[in-house]
Amino acid sequence: MLRFIQSLARDERGVSALEYSVLAGIVVVAVAAAGAIFGGTDGLPALFQSMVTKVTSVQNNGH
Repeated sequence: MLRFIQSLARDERGVSALEYSVLAGIVVVAVAAAGAIFGGTDGLPALFQSMVTKVTSVQNNGH
C-alpha cells in the first residue's frame, strides 16, 4: 500500500490537466474583468468597432 501511495505521489500525468485548468481560470477572470471595465451595451462593441475601423483604414491607405 505504501508503494502505491508513493507511486501516486510521483505520477505527473495529472499535472498538465491542472495547469490547463488554472490557465483557463485565469482567462475567464481576464475576460470577466474586461467585460466589467468596458461594460455596458456600448463599451466592448464600440471598442471592437473602433479597432476594425482603424485596421481597415490602415489597409486602405497602404495599398
